[in-house]
Amino acid sequence: MYREMTASELHDQLKQGVKLNLIDVREQDEWEDGHIEQARFIPLSEFQARAHEVHDVEGEVVFICRSGGRSGKVCDFLSLQGFDVVNVTGGMLAWPGEVVEGK
Repeated sequence: MYREMTASELHDQLKQGVKLNLIDVREQDEWEDGHIEQARFIPLSEFQARAHEVHDVEGEVVFICRSGGRSGKVCDFLSLQGFDVVNVTGGMLAWPGEVVEGK
């Protein structure tokens, strides 16, 4: 089982300077269309091969995608392995903040 937070809660935490290990699991075109500046990019299609990168950054591990479905699958996968992870419900569709475009 994993925890969840809303996109608004994530936005508030980032504004407050909370150290988060935010990982965006959308695909390249979605990432380039707009992503959260503090996020790292590990697309779901590459996740199995790159899962070892998840803990390369300190902070609570938080996953986001377009709506919360793909990031929820990643959270299911990692929580079954004993990792403490958080899914952003509503994903980028609910993100109230600014986004960065491009790579």
